[in-house]
Amino acid sequence: MKTALMLIDIQNDYFPQGAMELEGSLEAGRHAGEVLSHFREKNLSVVHIQHFSVRPGATFFLPDTEGVLFYNAVQPLPGETVIKKYYPNSFRETGLLDHLKKEEITNLMIGGMMTHMCVDATVRAAFDYGFACTVLHDACATRGLVFGDRTIPAAHVHGAFLAALGAVYARILSVKDAAAKLQPE
Repeated sequence: MKTALMLIDIQNDYFPQGAMELEGSLEAGRHAGEVLSHFREKNLSVVHIQHFSVRPGATFFLPDTEGVLFYNAVQPLPGETVIKKYYPNSFRETGLLDHLKKEEITNLMIGGMMTHMCVDATVRAAFDYGFACTVLHDACATRGLVFGDRTIPAAHVHGAFLAALGAVYARILSVKDAAAKLQPE
């Protein structure tokens, strides 16, 4: 069983002064940087996912802006895989599945943003493709949502989506607990 770390959309627009700041982005970014360091120390595979918004009316992740760039704590190193995407599901119309198959990856540890959107869509797709998934809950962030006349706080959105993923699609662990289980390959 070969494991890869997948970091989804940890880009500047989700951080303070970004076009779509998320609640808890600084903490999630720090934790994502920590797990990235563990993977690098053990010479394990890393895949960075970078979202570009090209649909009319998009307000963040616009090409050729600072907001589309990776957050400083998770900057890819030369030789690390970067997959560009245009949809919430990281597999849709990208080379991600081919890359993971070529590298014989069977397990994915996933952190990223937004928990309720791109993380959720990607984890469900990965599960459907047969990957064993672990979501690193403290390396993810999201925002509050509105449903009808109610505002759902970001912490509730985050918890609800992780609970749903944890029911079938993935193990849900902290970065600390996941890092303790990593073995060099």
